[in-house]
Amino acid sequence: MEEIQMYLDDASEKMESALQHVAAELVKIRAGKAMPSMLDGIRVEYYGSLTPLNQVSSVTSPDARTLMIKPFEKSIIQDIEKAIINSDLGLNPQNDGEQVIINVPALTEERRRELVKHTKSEGEKGKVSLRNARHESIHGIKALKEDGVSEDDIKWGEEEVQLILNKHSKKIDELLAHKEEEIMTV
Repeated sequence: MEEIQMYLDDASEKMESALQHVAAELVKIRAGKAMPSMLDGIRVEYYGSLTPLNQVSSVTSPDARTLMIKPFEKSIIQDIEKAIINSDLGLNPQNDGEQVIINVPALTEERRRELVKHTKSEGEKGKVSLRNARHESIHGIKALKEDGVSEDDIKWGEEEVQLILNKHSKKIDELLAHKEEEIMTV
């Protein structure tokens, strides 16, 4: 039974990790509002290495449509601007010599639908990860039969893995529904 619990804990940990990854990816999808977290994936050339934007500057959102990036060193303003332009966020930064200002445009209906598709795609990737974790755990649990674990215990372990998958799958569905509603709200 202890061996089965080890596989259950492993499955739960992997599924929780997949859930956290989906949540992090959904935060990056902008829903028309300016949020500093939109820029979390951007890396800036800083003294020869790519450094996360939030480590070389402060990012704030003074209102719902504007992001302000104040670099800790003025010498990297152009690098920040270039990194944002080269990202796939579709944002158009401007700098005033002191900071980089980004006006986040309102989303069109077509763009909203594209973002919902992207959201669903991220959710499906997360569910694939959940299913992979379930498969690995069930495979490991079934292998315990050779070590003398009873068929009833193995069956119980498989059912528990499925319950863990169902719980995490439901959470992903909730995240997706919330994000879709956020994107489609004008």
